[in-house]
Amino acid sequence: MEELVQDNIVLKFENASIFQDDHLVLSDVNFTLAKGEFVYLIGRVGSGKSSLIKTINAEMPLQKGSAMVVGFSLENLKPRQVPLLRRKLGIVFQDFQLLTDRTVYENLYFVLHATGWKDKALIDKTINEVLQKVDLENKGYKMPHQLSGGEQQRVVIARALLNDPDIILADEPTGNLDPDTSESIMNLLREISGSGRCVLMATHNYTLLKKYQARTLKCENGKLAEVEESAEIDFTSFA
Repeated sequence: MEELVQDNIVLKFENASIFQDDHLVLSDVNFTLAKGEFVYLIGRVGSGKSSLIKTINAEMPLQKGSAMVVGFSLENLKPRQVPLLRRKLGIVFQDFQLLTDRTVYENLYFVLHATGWKDKALIDKTINEVLQKVDLENKGYKMPHQLSGGEQQRVVIARALLNDPDIILADEPTGNLDPDTSESIMNLLREISGSGRCVLMATHNYTLLKKYQARTLKCENGKLAEVEESAEIDFTSFA
């Protein structure tokens, strides 16, 4: 990663410690992500994956060390800057977190309106564009319960793309999906990475990880380490 051009770096942690309240979860965290990278984040339940993602998203404060995320310094982040940071991040949840009393279109409209969009024509154009990207251009009128699990996850990905983010944080995005649907979501996330966005995907789905190999970061024993490309991953140790 030392060869990255500075302008391409969208995230950099240096000598950081990740805490959940007063409990140290990860120490000496050092890693860098660049535009267009697709990177896995693996580890046992409770190893620090979600805590790291919540720190990147400023849901949890960075208490020690330094980190730059899409131009924002996490250790000096002011409360008023948090919404600005999050507009540059797209979040894909395992459990969808869609508004169940609103249509697909209304779910996406809600996000844009909440982040300050006013121009109705531009809102419509943006929603149509992101729905096309996830192959749901004819499903805007549907309610979430009328969609399959895979379609709901595509809506979540469309929602994550609304503000044209630099980084997509995908936290177990295939956790509730069947194998075929998981592969389609995986292919979509890889396409998004190919368009120049960085995708960081926390996962336990090692079938996908083995099939779609990519740079891998591992949380283990309170540390974050990069898995060497030639190294064999003991998948059973992270179940």
